[in-house]
Amino acid sequence: AVCFVIVLFSMQTKYDFTCCVWLLLPLVTCLFFSAILAIVYRNDIMFVVWGSLGAVVFSLFLAVDVQLIIGNKQYKLSPEEYIYAALCLYLDVVKIFLYILMAIGGSRE
Repeated sequence: AVCFVIVLFSMQTKYDFTCCVWLLLPLVTCLFFSAILAIVYRNDIMFVVWGSLGAVVFSLFLAVDVQLIIGNKQYKLSPEEYIYAALCLYLDVVKIFLYILMAIGGSRE
């Protein structure tokens, strides 16, 4: 349901997410360092924060990728890049699912 809502929002919004891809780099860097902290400190709260941050970051990636595929914004993918587009969507959806599971489950084993 989360991915469906993000896809619908990015299809109908007037805001162009494709020109703000450079803003995702600090978020991915923050996600990387929070992963290191989660490994070092092994805390239930840290896993919930890490999972929530990852779900938000990959939700933004999903919105950007959908707008790149639709192509009515500043940047777009060509029709010859359909394999790349399908792979990006697949990875975004899987990562969102995994991070939501991590946020809900914490570090339960």
